[in-house]
Amino acid sequence: MRSPVVAVGPDSTLDEVCDLLVTRGLSAVAVIDRGVMLGTVSEEDLIHRAEIGTAAPRRSWWFHLFGRNATLAADYLKSHSAHVTDVMTSQVLTVSLCTPIDQIAALLEVNRARRVFVVSGQRAVGIVARADLVRALAAARQSLPSPASFHDDASIRRQIVDALRTEVWPSIGAADVSVKNGVVTLWGGYLSEQERKASLVLAENTAGVRGVDDHRVPLDVAHAMV
Repeated sequence: MRSPVVAVGPDSTLDEVCDLLVTRGLSAVAVIDRGVMLGTVSEEDLIHRAEIGTAAPRRSWWFHLFGRNATLAADYLKSHSAHVTDVMTSQVLTVSLCTPIDQIAALLEVNRARRVFVVSGQRAVGIVARADLVRALAAARQSLPSPASFHDDASIRRQIVDALRTEVWPSIGAADVSVKNGVVTLWGGYLSEQERKASLVLAENTAGVRGVDDHRVPLDVAHAMV
């Protein structure tokens, strides 16, 4: 996570928020009052503004007739007010300091969010954005050990077979995998193009593999040949 959290107070103005976003290259700032996080103002909150002609279009007549007064007024506040508390989003995704990174990634994906805030009690102590996960991926790939110059064929085959057994999607088994001089040969069939590609990647990512020779056929073709 990144820490500390860049924040404004509930009495801050929209001008202060815009200045922070622009000068610091941020996509969001937290709104904090005496250590308690009230919400966040992000780029998404500011894309529909009257000043730049992007305010949300007026609702149709039927919405005015049957819609809620509060919704119509909220639309106006969001696009016209200069008060942070009128513009901010109150429902913010939060995690704790102990939340595993895979759960954070799932939260971002399910909620189609760009960031989560890390809280301790009611205090925001950090932020994890999608960009942070990409940076973590880049660092992890750079730290991968270099493949050893030699792996015997038996150990390569054993690693591939063991990896296949840990997954639920492969249609091939141990009898369909052979290795000679570091080149993996796959036999048998596959149920989908996605399965074919996934098994190729599994083999390619195995230490010592110099190449993959794929002799498999789609299982519907294999059944037709029987």
